[in-house]
Amino acid sequence: MDTPVSDNTQADLKAMEEVLYEARRKIYASSVQGFFANWRWIMVWLTQIVFYGLPWLRWDGRQAVLLDVAQRKFYFFGLILWPQDVMFLALLLIIAAYGLFLFTAIAGRLFCGYACPQTVYTEIFMWIESKVEGDRLARIRLDSHPMNLRKFARKAIKHGLWVALALWTGFTFVGYFTAIHTLVRELAAWSLGGWEAFWILFYALATYGNAGFMREQVCKYMCPYARLQSAMFDRDTLIVSYDPARGEPRGKRKTDVPAREQGKGDCVDCSICVQVCPTGIDIREGLQYECIGCGACADACNQVMDKLNTPRGLIRYSSENAIEKGWTKAEQWAHLLRPRVLIYTGVLIVLVGIFIGGLAMHKPIELNVMRDRRVLSREIPGGLLENAYQVELMNASDAPRRVRFAVEGLPGVSILKPHDAVEIGASDNLLRPLEITVPTDEAHKGVYKIVITARSDESKPVVVHTGTTFLVP
Repeated sequence: MDTPVSDNTQADLKAMEEVLYEARRKIYASSVQGFFANWRWIMVWLTQIVFYGLPWLRWDGRQAVLLDVAQRKFYFFGLILWPQDVMFLALLLIIAAYGLFLFTAIAGRLFCGYACPQTVYTEIFMWIESKVEGDRLARIRLDSHPMNLRKFARKAIKHGLWVALALWTGFTFVGYFTAIHTLVRELAAWSLGGWEAFWILFYALATYGNAGFMREQVCKYMCPYARLQSAMFDRDTLIVSYDPARGEPRGKRKTDVPAREQGKGDCVDCSICVQVCPTGIDIREGLQYECIGCGACADACNQVMDKLNTPRGLIRYSSENAIEKGWTKAEQWAHLLRPRVLIYTGVLIVLVGIFIGGLAMHKPIELNVMRDRRVLSREIPGGLLENAYQVELMNASDAPRRVRFAVEGLPGVSILKPHDAVEIGASDNLLRPLEITVPTDEAHKGVYKIVITARSDESKPVVVHTGTTFLVP
């Protein structure tokens, strides 16, 4: 027996179906000037100067930042990390996550609005589009006209610039994994490797597609962060907010008479806030998951308020509690220091301290010792009992080193050929055998702990230790 469905439920289902299956409407966002727009462009310049410029920096004759996956070495200026140093990468990712949690708890989707690559490249692509095709109305008119020579030329120029920027972006990204000067030489000689060519084209296509066409669709449907924000927000989180107590009832009004005397709010329903929104939402409808917190609507609304000789801030960064309770800025800021913010801050400080401390204690020489399982223990001439090992030595510095080994932990324990120094090149690793002996008459049956030491031949030597076992059968 079918259960009857109420009219309200049917209306809700129909509304949900319209949202899920609605054809995409292209968003023609207007350009806007103001405080938040300036900060967005500051972040665009800052992030892109770092991204495009970092691979070209040199450090001691090599690329300053290089993630050399093939050689399993990561270079960060004077620091060289090996796979054994994965802890630093894990810590860095955890720090980034907690930093994101902290910023989100304080001021919403700051990362999305100002530093996310999707936002940054969309901003750049939209700037190119506006310079080639014109402002919002000009772009709408151009798209509504049938194809002609003028429209084709403008579209070709725009897409040509987009493709060039996307290819340069893909080339730069791959330059973090293959030395960028090597890429330039290979590209000039038309000898680029298959994998390098594939990844350059792959990231170029991703940039071109995401920033040129998908744009807000990535933020609305592909990015999981929009769905997670509700778990990190609370009613004291600063978000881009519309003040309905001040703005409603909205509508057109005379500018020479106060709004309240006309029975109106400060909002004149000009829809400028919607026209400048890169995701096409109406901020006056309240907090929505599509909002990336860029503040474009606040800049646009402030310009309208200036023309109406009305105080700014109808749309502003504020919290739900501050809007509803009419808090002053001082009261609003006082509520930012709440338990979750303090917890995130405390954890972040501890993690950063561990990361910095680990880097400070990181030694340029690493030593690993593995027992040679082919020969566990044997007697050799001279009344000695020998255990064989394989020693892996890694030089995580830009200078070659001479290293000597020593051992302790058992009476009479020593290394065969103890005075032979091992030569290891800059940022290189070395695998060599090491024979450790004890006098047979001092050896008693059992498994003993010993410590092997590697010491570099320098005025300020680097000393590393590692433990292993010595077997007496």
